[in-house]
Parts: sequence; structure tokens; C-alpha cells
Amino acid sequence: MSRFVLAVMLISLSLSFSSCDKAYIATMEKMGYAKRDILSSRVKSARDAQEDAKQEIQTTLEQFGKVVSYEGGDLEDTYKKLSGELEASEDSAEAVKKRIQDVESVADALFSEWEQELGQYSSADLRRKSQAKLTQTKGRYKEMLSAMKRAEQRIEPVLKPLRDQVLYLKHNLNARALAAIKGELVKVDAQVDQLVKDMNRSIAEADKFIQSMEKESD
Repeated sequence: MSRFVLAVMLISLSLSFSSCDKAYIATMEKMGYAKRDILSSRVKSARDAQEDAKQEIQTTLEQFGKVVSYEGGDLEDTYKKLSGELEASEDSAEAVKKRIQDVESVADALFSEWEQELGQYSSADLRRKSQAKLTQTKGRYKEMLSAMKRAEQRIEPVLKPLRDQVLYLKHNLNARALAAIKGELVKVDAQVDQLVKDMNRSIAEADKFIQSMEKESD
């Protein structure tokens, strides 16, 4: 398959998802859910997905530590547990990426609508107040989204070496192979520590944004 054909397929798929999400948002609005409510809900989902991913990756690292410190027992069974934990971490990483995309989709729709509606005011004072509120909300949103993306971008560098080690172990379930990858545990451990810090910052930013949205709705 040529790169051009693949690019066209990916763009078409993206447009399809975008159209579906627009239809979903429109349906939710007809049911009485405003875009800001949908945004708040999706930020909560993204926050929860990051928490799940953080826990899954930490569990995978713990299982990796058990494998390399193997001192007897069923090595294949231990390897299978590690492989299963890695798979769960991969799924969690995909969930984080998808939830962030969902947040961006409804946020873009909300801010676009808000900006368009500024021109509908006959009162200059109310227009200025709404513009100020929009600017403030967009600022908080950008800070939160930046934290989310920064944390999400750290996931793959953590999973990549784990993925390599699991693949290597698949065909080398012996003490020599374990000794060969033991040094990798320290490197991955440091990466996971940084990931957890970034995840915690992102989750805190999400909580702040949710609280600000809920406060404005009261």
C-alpha cells in the first residue's frame, strides 16, 4: 500500500470520527446537555483514563521486576503475567489518547460556538464580559490540555523498552536472558517515576479545570 493511499485512508477515517462526534454532540444538546457539560464530562473521563494508565504501567513495572529477580518457580508463568500486564498498559495508553481526542473535539466546538455568539450581543458591556470569560476559560483549558499531552507523550517511551524486553523474553526464558535485561529495570524505573509525576500534574490540572467549570455553572 502506497503512503498516499494510506494517508487518504487515515484522513477519511479521521473525518468519519469527527462527523460522528459532531452528530453525537448535537444529539446530546437536544437532550439538554450543553457543550460545556459534555466538555466537563470528557475531561473527567480523560483524567480517569490517565489514572488507570498510571496504575497499569506501575503494575507492569512491578511484574517486570519480579521477572528479572526470578529465583525459581515457573518462569513461563511469570512471563505470561508480565505479557498480560503489558497488554493492559497498551490498552490503557490507547484509552488515554482517545479520551484526550474526545476532549479536544468538544472543546473546539464549544469555543468556536462561543466566539461566533460574541457577535450576537447588542450590549457592548455584556460582549466584553463574555469575551473575558471566554479568554479565561480557554487559558485554563490550554494549561490543562498541555499537561495532559505532556503526560500522554511520556507513555510510549516507557512502554517501548518494556515491549522490547517482553518480546526478547518470549524466546529466551532462561537465567542468562534475565541477567542480560536486568540493567534495563533501573532505566525503565526512572522513566516510570517521571511519567507518574507528569500524570499526577495532569490529573491535578484536570481537577482544577473541572472545578472551575462546575463553579461557573452554579
